[in-house]
Amino acid sequence: MRLPVERKNTIIAPDNRRVIARFFYNGDERAKKLIENLLELPESTVEMLVHQTLREFSKRHRSITGIFKRNFRHVAHIVTEVGKGKHITEWRKLLIGSYFTMEYALESAALFNPSVVEDFDQSGLHRGEKRVIISFRATGEGHISSLVFRRAVIDENNQITMLESGDQIGEAELIKNHNYHKESFLKALRHMGIDADFSEKILSHFPEKFTYDQVRDCVDELKKQNEDYTFEQKKVINEILWLADSHTEIRFSLDTDLSERVIFPISKFEKNGVEDARFARFVDDNGKATYYATYTAYDGYSILPKLIETRDFLSFKIFPLNGKYAIDKNLALFPKKINGKYAMISRIDGINNYIMFSDNLYRWNDAQILSKPTHPWEFVQMGNGGSPIETEKGWLLITHGVGPVRKYCLGACLLDLNDPTKIIGRLNEPLLLPDENERSGYVPNVVYTCGAIVHNDELIIPYAMSDYASSFASIKLNDLLAELEKNKL
Repeated sequence: MRLPVERKNTIIAPDNRRVIARFFYNGDERAKKLIENLLELPESTVEMLVHQTLREFSKRHRSITGIFKRNFRHVAHIVTEVGKGKHITEWRKLLIGSYFTMEYALESAALFNPSVVEDFDQSGLHRGEKRVIISFRATGEGHISSLVFRRAVIDENNQITMLESGDQIGEAELIKNHNYHKESFLKALRHMGIDADFSEKILSHFPEKFTYDQVRDCVDELKKQNEDYTFEQKKVINEILWLADSHTEIRFSLDTDLSERVIFPISKFEKNGVEDARFARFVDDNGKATYYATYTAYDGYSILPKLIETRDFLSFKIFPLNGKYAIDKNLALFPKKINGKYAMISRIDGINNYIMFSDNLYRWNDAQILSKPTHPWEFVQMGNGGSPIETEKGWLLITHGVGPVRKYCLGACLLDLNDPTKIIGRLNEPLLLPDENERSGYVPNVVYTCGAIVHNDELIIPYAMSDYASSFASIKLNDLLAELEKNKL
């Protein structure tokens, strides 16, 4: 018999009005022709067109003129080539930049796979309330996924109020400042399954220590020297660039609301998106809290698990996870060290749940199987539903299982506090499965979560409905723990 779960009335649906302004480029030849046309316009027409464009778009974006100036700089070299010394006024620079700008609707397809953590700011609340930060996977045109955020308040009765979102969405300032060592870089490539012989040949042209810019310059020069690389060799080169591009720091402006910040795929080597971030509020041995999130980056060739680190949701550091078992999707970090080691739930074979321990947060070389699908509703595969939650009875791990007709359900298990390789108990029936109102979406018959939270003695689960929208469910924590203890293994 299934446990009673309360579905909340709050539904977070995708909003196609939430747009960002991105650089738009259709290739060198078309860019040259476009710039030629723009350079021929009389200055009075240029100013008129700029005023018209600002009237249409200045309310939709914070500092739209700054965006136009930035995008002009991307094509300034073509303007110099085509203009042949012609003076380019500030008005014309703005106009050219506007033609190389496009709006992208972040959530036009879906807003799903939520994760939740306690907000670092709990000021101004009433007794019994908690402010939380919820992350979502937002998907737009071309099924490109990005990471967006919302704040919510959970009241004393565990009802959830989503706070109003801002309407001027912006990307972060991108900072690349990572130094690489050739030996560790080669190891990371080998762990990604990249051709060792050819990657070593390419890296032989690099110094022992190098920066991202040096990688880009060296690869560009090698491409000029040899245009006859095979498809597989080009793939290796792209993966080298992708890995070099994956150590990143980004920073948002202080005058942005949390809901106006988006972590969009940082480069073309992450072009398929930022998928399924699982956030955890990690408390170190000294009591200091840091927010970490694992997510999946995919470039069309390879999956690369990555880690986001932040303390304030303004500045974010992003690193690839390395090691023999830093592979596949579904990685979820424990919110503190276990017996002096970092711990992670993973699914390295695509079917079973594993547990991993490491002295190094960024390198994972040891793994052991934790649980296998044992019930019909999870026979296809199982995975985790976010970071394990510490309770008096043990580590509560929300799981997901895939059954007939690729139907996704949520389950749960309880792990020993001191030795989470030991399972105390598992649910025999799903905790949450899609009801009739939740079965239709981009991927039908799915309920899915990337993290839950405990408040006022209830487990609150934000969850996605068939890869389209998101909602919340809750259950009495003691009821769930009692059921798990009753189903001891």
